[in-house]
Amino acid sequence: MKQMNPKVLAIGALAGLTAALLVYGATVQPLMFILFGALSALPILIVGLGWGNIAVIAAVVAAGIVGTIAQSVYFGLFVVLLTLIPAWLSHLANLARPANELGGPDNLMAWYPLSDIMLHLCGLAAVVIIVAGAVMGYGADLVSEVVDLYVKAMGEQQPTLPVDPVAIQKTKAVMLYAIPVAWGMIWVMMLLAAYYVATRIVAASNHNLRPRDDIPSALRMNRNAIFIFLAAIVAIFFGGVLALIAAAVLGAFGAGFIVSGFASLHYRTRGKDWRLPVLIICYLMSFLLTLPLFIVLVLGLYDTRKAISLTPNKNADNSKQPDSKL
Repeated sequence: MKQMNPKVLAIGALAGLTAALLVYGATVQPLMFILFGALSALPILIVGLGWGNIAVIAAVVAAGIVGTIAQSVYFGLFVVLLTLIPAWLSHLANLARPANELGGPDNLMAWYPLSDIMLHLCGLAAVVIIVAGAVMGYGADLVSEVVDLYVKAMGEQQPTLPVDPVAIQKTKAVMLYAIPVAWGMIWVMMLLAAYYVATRIVAASNHNLRPRDDIPSALRMNRNAIFIFLAAIVAIFFGGVLALIAAAVLGAFGAGFIVSGFASLHYRTRGKDWRLPVLIICYLMSFLLTLPLFIVLVLGLYDTRKAISLTPNKNADNSKQPDSKL
């Protein structure tokens, strides 16, 4: 574990200040909540992956204090809860144990699998969406109000546009569940992007505790995530609050499997001459059409495994030791 010294604490406090300001920006601009909320994870992830648990604890505490002073105690608690997600992910990423405890060589260290980190990331993303929806009072009435405002605005711009009440009601019913699904997917994508950028930054600065993972081969979903995904599909047919919760879970874990599917596609085409044009076509078709994206999702569901990163045991360098064991 990194020693508790003023430099580490100052780095953590600066990261916490940055995260608190980004969270504040997310609350001021609700339309940018997901973007700013995910960006607030970046400084916490950087300090956690590069300087360890002491620094990330200082960052979370500093973020809570700044949020409390700047606005209120409730906002400070909200900032703490939001920053605890990247703090936990960085803690998991720094977990390691001797590989011989898992039947591996004596001179290697085994790091916490990226598939298990993805399981936690998707679960925490779903929790954030559920909590945010509960706080803002998300439900049929709110969606109906938003759709009605949109229809009214379109009617003012194009008075001759025909209005079909049945179509409007169907749109409201679809949007009620589509919005939390979309929020869950976007939140997972943004958190994963923040994690990836943070690993690149700390690796470039030579402060990384965890070695850089080979994303195409290591980025898979934990097998247990399949059961959560299937349970969410079943629960969404029950309607009510349970279905809204299931929609957020479905979106979050669906995004995890889609990302895993693309990683598997990268791994399976590695070394092929036709790799680049095939990948470009797959990405373009997935963004434009539903069927290719569903195929990538199925590939992610099919290719679930646990890849453990192994690196030489750095007993001689205590400054680079992981924070704790698996």
